[in-house]
Amino acid sequence: MSQRLIVGPFNRVEGDLEVQLDIADGRVTQARVNATMYRGFEQMLAGRAPLDALVIVPRICGICSVSQSVAAARAIADASGVTVPPNGVHTINLMLACENLADHLSHFYLFFMPDFTRPVYAPRPWFAEANRRFAALAGEHARAAVAARQRWFEIMGTLGGKWPHTLSIQPGGSARAVEAAERIRLLAKVREFRAFLETTTFGAQLEEIAALDSEAALQRWHAADPMRGDLRLFLTLAADLGLQTLGRGPGRTLSFGAYRQPDGSHALADGVWSESLGRVQPVDTGAIREDATHAWLAGDAALHPSEGLTAPMLDKPGGYTWNKAPRLSGEVVETGAIARQLASGQPLIRDAVARCGANVYTRVLARLVELARVLPMTEQWLTALSPREPFFHADRLPADADGVGLTEAARGALGHWVSVRHGRIERYQIVAPTSWNFSPRDAAGTPGALEAALEGAPVQPGEDTPVAVQHIVRSFDPCMVCTVH
Repeated sequence: MSQRLIVGPFNRVEGDLEVQLDIADGRVTQARVNATMYRGFEQMLAGRAPLDALVIVPRICGICSVSQSVAAARAIADASGVTVPPNGVHTINLMLACENLADHLSHFYLFFMPDFTRPVYAPRPWFAEANRRFAALAGEHARAAVAARQRWFEIMGTLGGKWPHTLSIQPGGSARAVEAAERIRLLAKVREFRAFLETTTFGAQLEEIAALDSEAALQRWHAADPMRGDLRLFLTLAADLGLQTLGRGPGRTLSFGAYRQPDGSHALADGVWSESLGRVQPVDTGAIREDATHAWLAGDAALHPSEGLTAPMLDKPGGYTWNKAPRLSGEVVETGAIARQLASGQPLIRDAVARCGANVYTRVLARLVELARVLPMTEQWLTALSPREPFFHADRLPADADGVGLTEAARGALGHWVSVRHGRIERYQIVAPTSWNFSPRDAAGTPGALEAALEGAPVQPGEDTPVAVQHIVRSFDPCMVCTVH
């Protein structure tokens, strides 16, 4: 017997996501993902002065506004040709890491793990401990994570003046210089956050986690003390529930590269990882196209973002979402922490993906490994600051110019494309991480990454919000307001 089920809104971070499921014989046979809200930031920017983007674009989202600021600043810097001094590079990386790592913490403790305290899991041997740690609004470790996150964001207050929507990130660097005494206080905040991660999240030093080089090594580490730290508890329940069988990705992941360095390289490399080839390929941004066939947006041709159009067309035949369908060389890709870890060669994540692909288990594992890898980098960037050197270079934007700004938000690859004519923005296009992961079908009928990942998900009798569907959706960590700009 077949049925159709509409799941949504999804709570905890934002509610504007709806998933339509076709179900037969207790499994999802087909899914359509609907971004239900239209916002129109790209229309707001047309005709404005280019630097207005630095004020407007961060308002797209309150939880990844620094990422939007960085992409906008880089797009304008690319158009103007300005270079950022090393101090500016390190300061921007610190702000971006502060936001991204806080987002990973929020995802794990507030969005993902509370689903394992649902009554359906009450018979499981780990349930009582999961409930004690992660129950929504009441879990001991979840409450501790919120407090740690708040203290961590004091770094943002020092570097950027406020969060969200700081204005200190500029095309030429950071408008806020860091004094020597401030650097010491910031380093103390970083080490407070390190202490929380090492005591609560991992029950081990960050370097020990980052050094795990295979699933065999991870299993030995887990077996040594199965309940110590929240990563070990996650591994326990993931193995018990078979999370590696849920939400298989498309087999290709995209990273634009995270935390650009003064020499132009990235601390976490860029690249397209192919599971079938088992290696990284270069990113060809010229091969990006946005297909609006099934979006309530005008236009049928798949366009590069530099030529993109975002014009609402509510009665468009075949439309079922406000999200376009980005494709890379015509193919579906997944983006996020798992893409960054694969592109940068993290051996544990590569070994896990080689065994079972990108799925609920490996996506969450990649985020936790990224926490362990990136936090020590922030300590290095702080110590690399030279207070007497510049943090900012002035820029002058030509009257006619084009630029692209690429970065990695917590959820993955983020790109801004700007065209300036006669000193005003003529076109501004954004492709956000959730645009990639939650895309609709394209002109060929190929489902997006989440749509395909939901196929085959189990649905228990009587479930109106299937728990397996919840796990898969949350493993991608949606941010729908960025998707629809």
